[in-house]
Amino acid sequence: MKKVLVILSEYGYWGEELIGPLESMDAAGYESVFATPTGKRAPALPPSMEEGFWDPPLHKVVTDAHYAQATRDMEASSRLDNPLSLEDWFPQRPYFNGPNFGHALVEYHEKREAAWGKLVDFDALLLVGGSGPMVDMVNNQRVHDLILGFYKADKLIAAECYGVACLAFARDFVERKSIIRGKHVTGHALEYDWLDNTGVMGINHNFKTPFYPLEHILRDATAPGGEYHGGVGHAKSLVLDYPFLTGRSTQDSHDVGLVMLEVLERGLKRQGW
Repeated sequence: MKKVLVILSEYGYWGEELIGPLESMDAAGYESVFATPTGKRAPALPPSMEEGFWDPPLHKVVTDAHYAQATRDMEASSRLDNPLSLEDWFPQRPYFNGPNFGHALVEYHEKREAAWGKLVDFDALLLVGGSGPMVDMVNNQRVHDLILGFYKADKLIAAECYGVACLAFARDFVERKSIIRGKHVTGHALEYDWLDNTGVMGINHNFKTPFYPLEHILRDATAPGGEYHGGVGHAKSLVLDYPFLTGRSTQDSHDVGLVMLEVLERGLKRQGW
C-alpha cells in the first residue's frame, strides 16, 4: 500500500484542495498521513465550507455542495487529529552568528539526514493550498527541508495554489538555487488574486491582498530554462514536470489527485504544457 505525506497549514487550508486529492488517494487504497508545522490540528478555511461561496476575482461560485459538505465532514471527524509535527521531526538550522556555528551546522545536517531517513516510508508529498500556507509553510525552513528530502529521493512532490510557493523557496543552503529552476510549474495567477479580504485562521486581520504575487515568484524561480504557466482564460491549470506536480487553484484539486495516481501507478512524468 502506497503512503502519501500531506502537509497542512495551522492557519487554514482550503477544503477542496485537501478533499480533491484525498478522495483519489482513498479510492486507490493509499494511506494518507497528515503533518503540520508544529503538530496542531489544521482548520479548514470557512469559505471552503460555505456552499455557494462567490469568488470576486473569478466572478463565480468556487465552493460547490459536494466539497462544502465533504470539508464540513472532515472538520467534524477525528481524521486530522494528532498530525505529525515538523517541528519535532526536523531540526532548526542554527543562526550563522550563533555560538559554535560550525559544529552546530554539522549537527544540524546530521539530524536532517536522520529525519530524511524516515521518508523511506512515503511515496509522495502533497502540500495543500489556501491562504494559511502563506503564514506558516512558505518560508518555513523545516518545510523546505522536508521538500528537499523528497527531492533528493526523487519522489513525487505535489503542491496546490499558494502551497506551490514552498517549492520556490526550497533550496540548498550553500547553492541557494530554487529546486524548480529550469522546471515548468503553475500556481495562483495575478488575475486571480484578491484585492480585498485575504484572511487566515487565528489572525483577526484583513490582509487585503495576498502577502506576495505568487506568479512573479514562480516566474523568477523557474528561470532560466523553466517557465510559469498561469493558464489564465482556461478553467484549469495543472502542470507535471517530474518530480513536481503543481495545481493553480481550487478547481484543479480533483485532477491533482488523478494525476498523482498516474505518476505513482503508471510512471507519468510530464503533462500540462
